[in-house]
Amino acid sequence: MTDPQPNIVLIHCHDLGRYLGCYDYDVDTPAIESLADSGALFTEHYGTAPQCSPSRGSLMTGRYPHVNGLVGLAHGAWELDDGERILPHYLQDAGYETHMFGLQHITQDTDRLRYDRIHSEGNLYPGVSPVVHESNRARTVASVVSEWLESGAFDTPFFASVGFFELHRSQEADGRFGFDPDRYEKHDPDRIRPLPYLPDRRGIRTDLAEMHGMVTAIDDGVGEIVATLEDTGLDEETLVVFTTEHGIAFPRAKGSCYDAGLEVALILRYPGLADGGETYDELTSNVDVLPTLLELVGIDRPDAIDGRSFLSVLTDDEYTEREQVFAEMTWHDVYNPVRAIRTDQYKYIRSFWYLPKVYLTADVFASEAGREVREKYGAPGRPYEELYDLQETPQEDENVVHEPRYQDVRCDLSRRLKDWMVETNDPLLDGPVVPDDFDVIQRWPHEQE
Repeated sequence: MTDPQPNIVLIHCHDLGRYLGCYDYDVDTPAIESLADSGALFTEHYGTAPQCSPSRGSLMTGRYPHVNGLVGLAHGAWELDDGERILPHYLQDAGYETHMFGLQHITQDTDRLRYDRIHSEGNLYPGVSPVVHESNRARTVASVVSEWLESGAFDTPFFASVGFFELHRSQEADGRFGFDPDRYEKHDPDRIRPLPYLPDRRGIRTDLAEMHGMVTAIDDGVGEIVATLEDTGLDEETLVVFTTEHGIAFPRAKGSCYDAGLEVALILRYPGLADGGETYDELTSNVDVLPTLLELVGIDRPDAIDGRSFLSVLTDDEYTEREQVFAEMTWHDVYNPVRAIRTDQYKYIRSFWYLPKVYLTADVFASEAGREVREKYGAPGRPYEELYDLQETPQEDENVVHEPRYQDVRCDLSRRLKDWMVETNDPLLDGPVVPDDFDVIQRWPHEQE
């Protein structure tokens, strides 16, 4: 019998996508695979944005980025709108004690999140560089969490947000962005399986081999936390959620609304609810996680929430499946306004500016993988409309938007996407979204005298 208010441990990492053994990638992740084998794994779970802060904001608010205001990076002058409520706020109202370990990336001011206790050292605050996140490595954070669990220095039920820095790239002395090969176990590039949506080139293999070391660290961190829950007997009354915010930091993944950029791992384990190694292929979005957790602990879904609970999928009750998920991008290190809709079979992407064929975020652009393809992807320009038949071309490399046999699909998805934008009051419908520091751009030195 499940507890009506279980403890909740939400483990989230950077830039992982679904790059795990349990999602059929060629990487050894035994701890996470064990978690999936004793829990529930979602194979068609997607983020609302192929970038960090906006997608994380959706996870924590249950609302789309352009709805909650976080349409760019939290360390880049973007913030959640005043009055936005996040998961720990709802849980506090229900009597939960809330704790934060490791990183968060949804606000420049960590105190604004109002956790009961913050256990992290590397936190974002006004004037602090996001490089501070690098102190929140998986093994280090997991050790802190484990010591806390063993100490029993908490009241139950508790909510713990556990954020790992990995798989985010780090900038090296020469300006290259890599995966800290001197810090992690090295893997052989020649033994790496190439990514199906990129050419098989040496720089891409080298980056993937480096990244495998970081994946191993994430797996170790998850394994330590789960083992401590079991050793302390807390596992029977604790829901463990493991997820990330968007795809891996490679071209055509992070920063793009192709599946490789939006795909997100989601694994849950809770005895009596998600404990049999089930696999679910229903379309879900990370805006759905918050309302699912709220329903689980007995909190009514607020009207302002965009997501919908999928708890009934786990309980085998009647569930109306999603017909589509939506995704977006507005600002990252540059302006990249895109909106997308994905169904079981099709993906329709609409771009709202003059953009390169494939946008490369700054860390991907300056990586070994980025150097292999950036001349090709920098030009020609991207079409305003893209339509992909995911059954025919799952790598989204054949745009069929102008093919006669797809015109009914094109119009249907175009209509659905615009309807969603209208219903959610998307600012892109009124024209370009100016940067959050636009007032600085408009200042004239001679007028400040």
